[in-house]
Amino acid sequence: MSVTTTDHLDTATTEAIPPPRRSRTTPVVLGVVGLILAVLPFLDATIPGVFTGPMSSPGTLQILAVGLVFAGVAMSYDLLLGYTGLLSLGHALYFALGLYGTNLLMRVFGLSYVPAFALAVVIALAVAVVLGSVALRVRGVAFAMVTLAFAEAFHVLVEADPLSVSGGEEGLPLASAQVPDLLSGVINTRWVYWLALAFAALTFVVCRLAVSSRAGRVWQAIRENEDRVELLGLIPFQFKLLSFGLSAGLAASGGAVYLLLVRGATPFSASAVFTLNLIVMVVLGGLGRLWGAALGGLVFGYLQLRLPGLARSGVFEPLPAWLEGPLTEPLFILGVLFVVLVMFAPGGLASLPERLGLRRDKA
Repeated sequence: MSVTTTDHLDTATTEAIPPPRRSRTTPVVLGVVGLILAVLPFLDATIPGVFTGPMSSPGTLQILAVGLVFAGVAMSYDLLLGYTGLLSLGHALYFALGLYGTNLLMRVFGLSYVPAFALAVVIALAVAVVLGSVALRVRGVAFAMVTLAFAEAFHVLVEADPLSVSGGEEGLPLASAQVPDLLSGVINTRWVYWLALAFAALTFVVCRLAVSSRAGRVWQAIRENEDRVELLGLIPFQFKLLSFGLSAGLAASGGAVYLLLVRGATPFSASAVFTLNLIVMVVLGGLGRLWGAALGGLVFGYLQLRLPGLARSGVFEPLPAWLEGPLTEPLFILGVLFVVLVMFAPGGLASLPERLGLRRDKA
């Protein structure tokens, strides 16, 4: 490719998608939030109505850790949907490969958690490259259907368990003997929490560097007008495959961390419903904004685990029966929240500061 063509591409991309104005306070805010999250296991303070126990309790840290894992996986999906414009309905496949792959490598081959984690991510990357090379030959609805077909095939495989290795519908319990003592047991929940926090932070850094790179600018140009990118001399397939592979690898890493939190792997992790949950997380937080997707994942994880406890506590009993029933269903509340945000704040939670006039720049 000639230098002239590259220059024209950079100019066209800049015109189509102006670089967002970044607030100078954003890195500071994110740093403060990260520091607060890091020291939570040392705090005995209680937030009434939000958590049932102090911040340092295993139950609270478990809820936050799940939310952080979802935050990281949501960012990986935002890389694909929000920045590259690829609606994949099979992203759960790579999360499940990290989940099942790590567990099976520990259980069948006797690997310890860390090398099993790393090898499972490599396998997921290899699978993503192969399947992505097929799925990315088509666009739009066809692409979504192909990715859904691959994910559902894996879902059926682990649920049917023809080789008697995945545990079938009951799932596969964690190979606890292969997990380091530091990450085992309720007493060490804080270490698993810090691992989840490290995963979310590393995912944010990787995704931020990726979307800020030249490849990231091409991803956004593909999202806006893939044909125009092709006319300028680039091959969109290569860049889309890069985005597909990177997001798959990050999702698989999230699955490997999630394995320690749920103490096993279940077929639900590979289902289309899980991918739909990811879409809800990203749209809920803010499509095309990494910190928004992270916020959406964190909120989704919190509500998914906290709402059933609220329902069992009897807090909704004073309400009329026609209202009490739906409010005890987490999916109902999440659905209502999703619809309200789509109607009144299409940019998700990330757009609320701007809509309220608290800031005018985009981070």
